Amino acid sequence: MAETTQIQKSTPVLPWMRNPVDIVDFKETPLTMLPFLDPRLVKALKNVHISSLFPVQVAVWQETIGPGAFERDLCVNSPTGSGKTLSYALPIVQKLATHSVKCLRALVVLPTRDLAVQVKNVFDVIAPAVGLSVGLAVGQSSLADEISALVKAPRLEAGFCYDPEDHANKLRSAVDILVATPGRLMDHINTTKGFTLEHLRYLVVDETDRLLGEAYQSWLPAVLKLSSLNDEVFAPCVEAFSASICGSFKTIRRFGVERGFKDKANPRLVKMLFSATLTRNPSKLGLLDLHHPLFLTTGQSRYAFPEKLEFFKVICESNDKALYLVALLQKLKGEKCIVFTSSKKMTHRLCSLLKCFGNLEMRIKGYSSCQHQAVRRHKRGVWFANWYGVGIRNKTIMQNTRCISERRSGGAHFF
Repeated sequence: MAETTQIQKSTPVLPWMRNPVDIVDFKETPLTMLPFLDPRLVKALKNVHISSLFPVQVAVWQETIGPGAFERDLCVNSPTGSGKTLSYALPIVQKLATHSVKCLRALVVLPTRDLAVQVKNVFDVIAPAVGLSVGLAVGQSSLADEISALVKAPRLEAGFCYDPEDHANKLRSAVDILVATPGRLMDHINTTKGFTLEHLRYLVVDETDRLLGEAYQSWLPAVLKLSSLNDEVFAPCVEAFSASICGSFKTIRRFGVERGFKDKANPRLVKMLFSATLTRNPSKLGLLDLHHPLFLTTGQSRYAFPEKLEFFKVICESNDKALYLVALLQKLKGEKCIVFTSSKKMTHRLCSLLKCFGNLEMRIKGYSSCQHQAVRRHKRGVWFANWYGVGIRNKTIMQNTRCISERRSGGAHFF
């Protein structure tokens, strides 16, 4: 224990992380009190029974649409269930609502397909209200189907001859916002004609620790290179920086005359990092090339639960965890609950074990990547409707610890 403490004390901390902005200082705010919020977005949020924003959402709003005006990159450390997804979705949609020309301006990258689908569901609630379209690139459908949804070709008129190469150069993005996993994103960068990041304005790295902890086909350097401002603004194209990363894909960020920035280079790429346990490793954060970053966090502790979430724990030996869980489920007498495990293998084993107990008075269902995607998508839809339909907007993750935890919020039980 002493050695661990010594290691933690000797770990270098970036200067901008030493004095973070405490999200706890912000209060839950009604939508009607939020400055500059588009009335169309207010209506869309109220349609899913959201009438106020959580502290993290208010804090990010102040640093993006409010006085902060997206002048700094944001790093947000906030617990699961605090509302991180809407905190970045809302200001991005608000800013892009004023653009009339459709092109890919916002990219959200997540480590897994299920998380990406959940994030797209949030964007789908608010983006259509202001005329924006949201795309999904996660491998849920075939690559060809994704290409047809992400890139559109100009309409060809009968009786005219067209140069195939000229026609390919006129391919345009069919979406304003893209939610993607890194692997499928690299597939489109390497192979999809017309897919470009030259207009990208916002990059969101959700679940930052996991995305920076694994290479994922070097997606990060590829995205940063292809979306960075190039000094040779009058050159027709630039050389691909690495054939191994981007294949033959070439791009350049041109002058933004067509987007309303006459005689000025395109605005910088705004980066937003979100995680429940944001890394403080300088080498990993340095990969993102952050611009004057601002660190938002919840209090002094990196590991915290939402304020309105009750937490109970039972200390037990690892071999007895399943028995203690059965005892707790019997005590609930059929109430709804969710059990989180450390792996899909453990999910299957625990589900099979619980089905052997006939006195639990509840149906036992598993949810993991072992199931077919259609089944998982249906269950996600039910949970999403429950969380947003009855106002239960807190989600939790159970770590692989030596205790069984009971977390209550709005009548739902999480183990």
